[in-house]
Amino acid sequence: MSLRLGTFNIENLMTRFDFSGWRNQLRQDRVLRLYDVQDKAVYQQLEQARLIAETDDTRQLSALAIAEADADILCLQEVDNMPALQAFEYGYLYRMAGNGYRQKYLVEGNDSRGIDVAVLMREETRAGEPIEVIDIRSHAMLTYQDLDLFNEELALTSKPHDKIFKRDCLEVELKVGGKPLSLYVVHFKSMSNSREGLDGRTGTMAIRTAEARAVRHIIERRFGMGRTGTRNFAICGDMNDYQEKVQVIGTRREGYRFESRQEDVSALDVFSGDGFAVNPMQRRDGMDRWTLYHARGPEEQHLCQLDYIWLSPALAEYNPDSVPEIIRGGQPYRTVFPPGQEVERFPRIGWDRPKASDHCPVVMTLELQ
Repeated sequence: MSLRLGTFNIENLMTRFDFSGWRNQLRQDRVLRLYDVQDKAVYQQLEQARLIAETDDTRQLSALAIAEADADILCLQEVDNMPALQAFEYGYLYRMAGNGYRQKYLVEGNDSRGIDVAVLMREETRAGEPIEVIDIRSHAMLTYQDLDLFNEELALTSKPHDKIFKRDCLEVELKVGGKPLSLYVVHFKSMSNSREGLDGRTGTMAIRTAEARAVRHIIERRFGMGRTGTRNFAICGDMNDYQEKVQVIGTRREGYRFESRQEDVSALDVFSGDGFAVNPMQRRDGMDRWTLYHARGPEEQHLCQLDYIWLSPALAEYNPDSVPEIIRGGQPYRTVFPPGQEVERFPRIGWDRPKASDHCPVVMTLELQ
């Protein structure tokens, strides 16, 4: 019995317009900065028109990426609400894939922008095995003091009663073909809003580390301390951290070279440090594990894995030859691909936009025991 499990940060699947750029130029889309708009009502009309025109291409490309992943269960990040998910699934995904996802689950989380994690599931796998939802639990209300996670590093930016998860840890208990599987869907704190004097990743590391510890606590509480290794679980989502990256050095004119670099510290060490969970992306070549291209000019460019399907030791051991697939056809043309990794882009992909997302979907086939 095989199952296709995937994760995808779909990037701002929204039903709302953001007019904050009228007062805050940093929030204003770059195309509107080209025009001298003096009236707020006119600005709002232009922003609505711009976003509607851009969104149709973007969501066709998002749907193509999901269709190529062809997951039986797909964990999503950056979904506004259930109406947004339903409208996307019916208006775009169903048309691109030829079939939809009848089962949809989303619980409102803690994100200040209102973006949540969600799960799409077919009623049965491609092999015809039923996918049954036994229980769904949100952990959005957990605080640092609830799990005794507050420490000196967190005290620099947070308070003991603050919520741990910046979005949620959505726990989904399933039976697939009668066999148990527990999913934990997350979207960890972004690498921004750092403390003065620290880069974004370092300055927010303590928050992501606490989120990872909380996920581990939830799983250990579910199965029992020391007994998680024999259970079927997967931790899926955008974790906004990495343990390695591919440094991109050079420019389009001069050419590029690529260097693999290990990070000394990562919030994800909470999962991998003692073998609590396994990152099956390690089964791919070290230069070919990335799911996102980050660039702030030629001096700061790298490829890294932000999107993960962490497997329990039992699942990893039972699927030793299963290698995650990375769907990169929705990446914009500005993304720098190492030699030999180039892919055919989806139709209408642009230099920077439209694109399917800034992230790549990750999917893998698993056998359950």
